[in-house]
Amino acid sequence: MQQLNNLTLISIATQYGTPVYVYHAEKIKAQYQQLTQAFEGINTRFFYACKALTNVNILKYIGSLGCNIDCSSINEVKLALYAGIPAGNILYTSNGIAFSEIEEAAEAGVHINIDSIANLEKFGKKYGNTYPVGIRLRPNIMAGGNLKISTGHNKSKFGIPIDQIDEVLKVINQTNLIIKGLHIHTGSEIKDVAVFVEGIEVLFDLIPKFQHLSYIDLGGGFKVPYKEQEEGTNIQLLAEEVKKAFAVHPNPNGQPLTVWFEPGKYLVSEAGYFITQVNVMKPTSATTFVSVNSGFNHLIRPMFYDAYHRIQNISNPNGPIHHYSVVGYICETDTFAWNRPLNEVRENDLLVFYNAGAYGFEMSSNYNSRFKPAEVLVLNNEAHLIRKSDSFEDLLKNQLIIL
Repeated sequence: MQQLNNLTLISIATQYGTPVYVYHAEKIKAQYQQLTQAFEGINTRFFYACKALTNVNILKYIGSLGCNIDCSSINEVKLALYAGIPAGNILYTSNGIAFSEIEEAAEAGVHINIDSIANLEKFGKKYGNTYPVGIRLRPNIMAGGNLKISTGHNKSKFGIPIDQIDEVLKVINQTNLIIKGLHIHTGSEIKDVAVFVEGIEVLFDLIPKFQHLSYIDLGGGFKVPYKEQEEGTNIQLLAEEVKKAFAVHPNPNGQPLTVWFEPGKYLVSEAGYFITQVNVMKPTSATTFVSVNSGFNHLIRPMFYDAYHRIQNISNPNGPIHHYSVVGYICETDTFAWNRPLNEVRENDLLVFYNAGAYGFEMSSNYNSRFKPAEVLVLNNEAHLIRKSDSFEDLLKNQLIIL
């Protein structure tokens, strides 16, 4: 699947202005097809972890491919329903939230994973055996590309620690709860397939304790390549290892189990482009700064996670290579890249950040009272505006003037 070419990106920047996020629908489709083809013949369901990108047009498109939707908040559930996703195709995994939010999810009729004993008790007392649910467990596995995105280790806030499984079983017995799924998610940017296999082994030790299981949920976290020559998760190998694991460990309760996965970044990251324009060049004794019309208010991953994004000067793609430090216009340090080789950069050139589809716009803000950028979806080679950029009125719309 080819990426969008420079002429297309320049045309979008010219038409809609910069900064602007651009998403390539056909790349999302190609990523989803890679998953379904690799796991063909294996009893699996895929739920797009929409926290990566929640624009309703993206949700609608991914739903049209046959993919389910994974939600981390009740508002994500509402967005998925608004996008026309059936409740039976929506998964809500709670994380330290008020029980009222879980009640709202139950009212909507979606799949629910519960991540604390306290909320499990409340759920059991209210719903008993009338609403089967899953439980999110903490497997005490360290994984992920950065401690901030590792969620399964023994100091993580996520899930019910597996050493508290007896307390879980006590709640089930007292409330007559039906547990239909066991869920773990060890982190993001997981390249090593063995991490997923280790998670399967943890769950298979617990499966005999639950009589009504229909699925195990291994979460997401598939690694995508951000750097040149970098490799992502070997999805074909993962599918083979999952198949082997289930051949060795059939469900002792006799019912075939479905394996659920929650890919987010894997589906949308490589489909995304963030186009910025150069405001000013600032040569110094240490480096030459390239200041663009954006900052961590639009793309926070490099500052928050030390994340790498490939950058290209699409206005001068054949210019001589020089080293630059690409920075933003925020009143704090917002360095996107330090001493990065780029084709010669000039004022007003367009710089594109690649792999910007996941956690780019989704984590954006109005810091410094800057406007959030527009979003554009390229579908069937045609660019569609799917979110307008902010205006000054957007900064004021929820403020109440009392003076």
